[in-house]
Amino acid sequence: MEKAGGIAESLILERCLAPTSFLDSDHPAVQEYAHTHSGSGSALDRAVKLYYSVRDGWKYNPYKVSTDPIKSKASWVLTQTNGYCTTKALLLAALGRSIGIPTRLGFGDVRNHLSSPRLIEYLKSEIFAWHGFTEFYLEGHWVRCTPAFDSALCRKFGVAALEFDGRTDSLFHPFDGEGRKFMEYIQYRGVYEDLPHEEMFRSLREIYPHLF
Repeated sequence: MEKAGGIAESLILERCLAPTSFLDSDHPAVQEYAHTHSGSGSALDRAVKLYYSVRDGWKYNPYKVSTDPIKSKASWVLTQTNGYCTTKALLLAALGRSIGIPTRLGFGDVRNHLSSPRLIEYLKSEIFAWHGFTEFYLEGHWVRCTPAFDSALCRKFGVAALEFDGRTDSLFHPFDGEGRKFMEYIQYRGVYEDLPHEEMFRSLREIYPHLF
């Protein structure tokens, strides 16, 4: 959890409230969904409701990565039934901005020690590069949350779904329910006010050339 302050903070928060090319929080469908599913109450309460709505409302699908910029817009993701970590994170960020909560995207590389053989074969690696998560600015702090793995998927693989209370970071579990290594963060790539589409896919092409 990161605390900001001063003039720089005000500028950052202002930018993290504005709609962008990919976080199109001013899109009517995004606005409608955000207000319908966030309910009433404090900003923290509404952010938490949106987190669970995205976590379980869109199934996790790591095979749905697309270089098409249109398919990385929150308004397009909203029309789908599944998505991978980054599209779910950017949808959540756009929804937060729609109700006046500053949001941004964070990225890191993670090693999945319990990857399925199919996914390892697909990536030729057990490392997920450019894993995306969402950061909300709540109660004077930036707090991270990871809406990627839906609860049904977690039950299938015997791991606890990530919970989010709006006050503490909610990142992948290092161990599963049996004490085995699960998700390991190995590199932090920073935070962005919009999806760094060109930078991200240029890097992914270098890391996973066979996918492109």
